[in-house]
Amino acid sequence: MLSVGRSQTSYETAEKSMPLCLKTLLIQKEGSDTFGNLEMWSCMVYNETNDSVDLQLCQDFGLILSIFSLVYLIVCFPLGLCYNALLVVVNLSNKVTMTMPDVYFVNIAIAGLVLNLVAPVELLGPSFTRWPMWEYNNELYITLLILFNISSLVIMYSTTLLSLDYYIERALPRTYMSSVYNTKHVCGFIWGGAILTSFSSLLFYVCNHVSTKIIECSKMQNKEAADAIMMFIGYVVPAVAVLYAFVLILRIRKESTPLDQDSGRLDPSIHRLLLASVCMQFLLWTPYYMTLLVHTVAGAPGSHSNRQHLTTYFFLRCLSELLAFCSSFAIPIMYRQMNKNFSHKLQRLLKRLHCGDQPCPHERSAVQQVVT
Repeated sequence: MLSVGRSQTSYETAEKSMPLCLKTLLIQKEGSDTFGNLEMWSCMVYNETNDSVDLQLCQDFGLILSIFSLVYLIVCFPLGLCYNALLVVVNLSNKVTMTMPDVYFVNIAIAGLVLNLVAPVELLGPSFTRWPMWEYNNELYITLLILFNISSLVIMYSTTLLSLDYYIERALPRTYMSSVYNTKHVCGFIWGGAILTSFSSLLFYVCNHVSTKIIECSKMQNKEAADAIMMFIGYVVPAVAVLYAFVLILRIRKESTPLDQDSGRLDPSIHRLLLASVCMQFLLWTPYYMTLLVHTVAGAPGSHSNRQHLTTYFFLRCLSELLAFCSSFAIPIMYRQMNKNFSHKLQRLLKRLHCGDQPCPHERSAVQQVVT
């Protein structure tokens, strides 16, 4: 009885200390008190069952995911960090020339920097590699999940509102409904709403690690409900809004009006940048939200299917998160290549840095022309 009590206690302790990915992959043998190694892709649980097929599948998936994670950290992570920082610095140093789309892309770049902070901790942990550099506790896991959800919401809603404001600017130029001033306040509301939404949905996850003696909290131990909230608010609503905005934009592009010759309208290249960025965002984030949908509808696959399905599900879920991390470098690179004004802003910033506190020669000549 004492040994059974100890094994039960050790199980509960181990389960509470594991991240969500590790919990789902953990497979307890029927009538057994041992769990093997708690690292996801160590595949020790398959060694105990002598299942060579499942063991080989686990090792292959773990190796593939480890390689993809390493490639991301070596190539994509530094690119995303540099391009996001460059996008923010260049635009904030040229506030006078910033347009409404620039404000939204700065907002997306800041969210990308947050993803850049989360990515190394996640990708070098036990969830993404067979040779983890560290194991994080439950508090750190919840923190990473909060930051990841906040970033995803900011990115999706910034893209959505960019589409809607672009339509307003096309249909009603010079009305200041989509001005830079208003857009900055909108971006602030996006961050506030993302933080509130993430914390409310994470109550379900937090309650999973709180003593079940708390009646109010024990009633909320439902990960599927938390995933459903993120799926609806983080993907369904933005997708419907973007689709609606694109229908309006296509409709107004077919109609030729005198306003099309207005010099105050946005640069035509912004339309191509908008279309490319929206498609890229949804392409990279859709697989992640589809895994949330699967978890919401079918629940954790471990209780309804064999271990092979469970391993495949977790491989796809981790791979979808890796694709979501890729949005942190794909969008700023796209912005850098497709925005015609960015190069001029960057050149002005470099000239000011080179001149320091002294006025630059081109600025002095401009002042002299104005005086004369």
